Order: sequence, then C-alpha cells, then structure tokens
Amino acid sequence: MIDEISRDLAAKPVAEGITVTLGDYVDRGPDSRGVLERLVRNPFPTKFVALKGNHEVLFQTFLRDPSVAGHWRRLGGLETLQSYGVAVGQVMMGKDYEEAADALQAAVPPTHFELLASLKTSLTVGKYFLCHAGVRPGVPLERQSEDDLLWIRGPFLDSKADFGKIVVHGHTPSDMPEVLPNRINIDTGAFMTGRLTCVVLEVDHVRFISTK
Repeated sequence: MIDEISRDLAAKPVAEGITVTLGDYVDRGPDSRGVLERLVRNPFPTKFVALKGNHEVLFQTFLRDPSVAGHWRRLGGLETLQSYGVAVGQVMMGKDYEEAADALQAAVPPTHFELLASLKTSLTVGKYFLCHAGVRPGVPLERQSEDDLLWIRGPFLDSKADFGKIVVHGHTPSDMPEVLPNRINIDTGAFMTGRLTCVVLEVDHVRFISTK
C-alpha cells in the first residue's frame, strides 16, 4: 500500500497531502512488531497521522491488566506476542498472563511505546471526520467518547443521520469499500483477505486504492 500511494501521488501530484491510518496495527497479522516499526519512521510520501484502533487499546490494557489476555488472545493477541518473541504456549492454555505481560513490556522498543502514546482518536479534514470505528448518532463530533470512536458498530452503521461531517472509518469488515451519504467504510478485512484499502479524498471526488 505504501508503494501504491507513492505511485498514485507521483501520477497525480498535489500541493499538499496527508496520509491517515485508521488503527488496528497489531493482532492477527504475522508481524505486528514490523507494522509498528514501519509506522514509527513514517514510510509515506506525505505528512502522516496515525489514529488509534481498539486493538491498540487491548495491547496497552494487557500491559496494565494482564487478565484481559483471556479476551485479547482470541482477537489476535497471540500473534502480537509472538511477533515480539514472547512465548505463547501457557497463554494459549489460559495461564501465566502476568509473565507474558512482563515479557512483552521488556520486548517492546521505546519508540513503539511512543507511537502508541501519540495515537489520536479522530481527525477532521475538510468535510470529513476520520476515526477507527464510527460515532454515536446524536452526539456532536467534538463530544464523542473514545469508547464509541474505537468500538461502536450497530447504532452507527444502522444510522442514516447526518453526522455533520462524512465519517471515514474501518473496524467493521466489508467485501468492498462502502460509500454512503454519511459515512465511508474502508475496512476490507485485510487479515482475512489480504486486501488493504485506501480512500483518496479529493476536493470533489472520492476514489480507492487497494492492494491486490
């Protein structure tokens, strides 16, 4: 995707651009550590803003409260632990969560913690509001809770309300990108499909770039 964005920008230059990632950099994939390491260095040909996803919350929560591993390990936590060289045999059996958390704390480079601490929960760009999961209908965008921005599904996905901005989000996988009057969903289930989707938001046009 980094290469695709670079090629697209070379073919269609703009005076100023920004790349925004919508979260879920860890879990399920084969190299969570590698993803964070790549993002630390801003690999994009533009300015870069990284938003937080619910999986980053699980990662950080596990370090403070290892008991969440009972939930996290079913959502990709085992793959994240393995990517940092942490043994997962006992965790798979529901044991030794604290030892795994200590091992992960020791294995994560300081730059990765700095990136995780810097993640924003939303970003407004022109007529668009970008976040990981969505927004709570009826609540002004500036008053949205972090929990909703990172976890919401049904009330947001089912809503036909005007949110004040067009919400660009991920979190809920779809076979193809969804473009509705009030929202754009770019989650195409990369961990299942290998297809990562980027939406290009131009002044009067929306188009997509996808990995093959």
